[in-house]
Amino acid sequence: MTRQSHDQFAKEYLEELLTPLGTIKKSEKVKSEVQEIDVWFEPFSDQIQENLPLGLLGKMAKTQCLFEPFRNPPSEIEIRSCLLKLYAVHGDVVRKAKRENRNIAESDLPILWILTPTFSSRMIAGLGATEIAEDWVQGVYFLPNILKTAIVVIHQLPETEDTLWLRVLGKGGTQKRAVEELTELPENNPFRENLLEILADWRKNLELRDNLSREEEEVIMNLSPAYLQQIEDWKQEGKQEGQLSLITSLLEGRFGSLDAELSSLVEKIANIPISERTQLLLSLGNLSREELLQRLSNEEV
Repeated sequence: MTRQSHDQFAKEYLEELLTPLGTIKKSEKVKSEVQEIDVWFEPFSDQIQENLPLGLLGKMAKTQCLFEPFRNPPSEIEIRSCLLKLYAVHGDVVRKAKRENRNIAESDLPILWILTPTFSSRMIAGLGATEIAEDWVQGVYFLPNILKTAIVVIHQLPETEDTLWLRVLGKGGTQKRAVEELTELPENNPFRENLLEILADWRKNLELRDNLSREEEEVIMNLSPAYLQQIEDWKQEGKQEGQLSLITSLLEGRFGSLDAELSSLVEKIANIPISERTQLLLSLGNLSREELLQRLSNEEV
């Protein structure tokens, strides 16, 4: 369940960042068997990346490529599955070129980027992967050229502005620090607002589940700065409607369809001071209807 949740988040996150630079093919199926590519990216020919600085991610996206993000380190079988997808895509590209009676160069074939939080030295050696320090950064490993595949070990990346967008896809402290950095970006950053919303939505969806795993609880904590920042942004910008919508959604997720008594709580919650309101919303999954009513009754005293 955690893997599926992370996959959906990672797709939305990468699509938000890469859409201004090129074309995204969502959940593209390959013909060899029913498999879906997480993100298939084709850059615009006239892109001007200087206007949308994405650092290391932007450098990776200068050519047609596939992105396969993993929440946990992929196994040998999962690596081979990714390679199968890549070469099925290569086959489609080559067949299309033949039908159109045109030649195709190696540079026209997509490269595969496997994104993983950590990766063992045994796996790196087994794949024959090496770092190219002079052109890239620590944590980026390339398989032999003919395979057209690279692995980005997110927790090994230097914690710089250039790697921020990839570090958000990490785990634990790496992800937590990256999310905090993202919330501190200038308000005029072209990606800040939408990415905060994506992160906050991921957190909200996890919060509404029952029987959370330890890993899911960790993700909720890591995403809290983005969640809090989104609420604060709404407050600063006067987005009362957005706040009410979020609160209504959280109440419905916890209690189902709202009756008159629960509906009357929405505006009350919105008017609570932000620190108290946030704490209330974060603990909503553990409150019964009666406990919530009592807590809000105490707020009015």
